[in-house]
Formats: sequence, structure tokens, C-alpha cells
Amino acid sequence: MHVVIINGSPRIQKYSNTEKIIASFTDGLSEKGASFETHAISNRKSWETIQKAYIENEEILIALPLYVECVPGLLLEFLETLPKKDEHTRISFLLQSGFAEGCQLRCGEEFLAKLPGYLGVRYGGCLVKGNNFGIRILDEEKQRQVTKPYQAMGRLFADGDGFFRVEAKKFTGPETFPLPLRLMMQFIFKTFAKKMFQKAAASWGCTVPLDEKIWETNSSCRE
Repeated sequence: MHVVIINGSPRIQKYSNTEKIIASFTDGLSEKGASFETHAISNRKSWETIQKAYIENEEILIALPLYVECVPGLLLEFLETLPKKDEHTRISFLLQSGFAEGCQLRCGEEFLAKLPGYLGVRYGGCLVKGNNFGIRILDEEKQRQVTKPYQAMGRLFADGDGFFRVEAKKFTGPETFPLPLRLMMQFIFKTFAKKMFQKAAASWGCTVPLDEKIWETNSSCRE
């Protein structure tokens, strides 16, 4: 098996959480003897190369982040440039998000399930997993811990069944958290997590509060 893997994130690869996940996934592919090539749509200059790889290969995997239940617009723009093929080609998806509950990604999954039909190709399923927020800002050891489970999914994908097997469905984790856990997480996000985000923003040069409503404070925005 040879897999063309397309990183559908608009972020450059250096800052892409999806890129970290792909790296672990491809370790699993390699363990099973599958070959692969990776591309990133964030570099528009490479679009012709990606289109050529799509046309010439039959096993396509698109990995992408879900931004508040929205598929990246840049990915949709790229997909519009692809020609129609036939059912010899299969497109599968790896959908990741910062939201931890599986229910937060189901709308995106349903949308992706329809895309292969527009391109005339087969659907290979969608691997859904949340709780991936901020991978890129973790140290290397923690990055490996977070992304390592994707290595097993790479091995599973190399078996040729796409993401339809039970193991892939279970990989998502809990569909929803119990109420006590949801309340606890809400408290954490309003306290400890908020401080962590503020610290990270300050290190990136942010000088205003993260909850600043610039449209209310900037008079030019109201005129």
C-alpha cells in the first residue's frame, strides 16, 4: 500500500498540531510495510504537486483539524481544484480537534463522509479524535505521549480496511462526558487553563486580555 497523506490544516507545518499527529500515524504505516508521501496545503505553491499526487494514486488520506465544528476553508478551496476520478480511488479522513468529546466532531464527520461522492471516489471512513489542543506547544516528550495512540491507527489503516473497523470507532473515546466531569472541566478552563492560555499568549507577544472585545473598544470598528 502507498498512501498520499494531505495535511489539510491552514497552519504552516512547523505550527501544525495535525502535522504532529501525521508523524505518529506514519510510524504505524511504516511498521506494517506501507509506503507514504506527505503534503501540506498550507503551502499554496505546492498545490500542483499535491494535485498530481492525487491524480496518480488511489489511496488518499486527508488529515485535518476541526475549528469549532468547521472544516478549514483553505481545505475546501483546495478540494475544489481536484478533478473527478472513479471508485478505484479511495479517500479517508483523519479528523482531530481540541474538543475532547466525540459528539463535538460528528457534524464534521458527516460532512466529510459526503465529500468523496462529489469527487466520484470511494469513502474510506473517518478516524475521529478530540483532546488534541495545543500539541505543538508541548515539549517533545509530551507530544510523543499525546500522539502515540495514532501509531496504532496507522498500523490498522495499513491493513487496508480504512477506518471502518471497531478499533477505529472506539478510538474516538467518550461521546460525551458525565455531568460531574463536565462541571469539573468547566471550572478548570475558567481557572487553571485560563492562566495557562494567558501565559502562552504573553510569550507570543500578546499585550491585551484574551477576552478583549476589540469591536467594543475600538471606535473605528463601530463606525
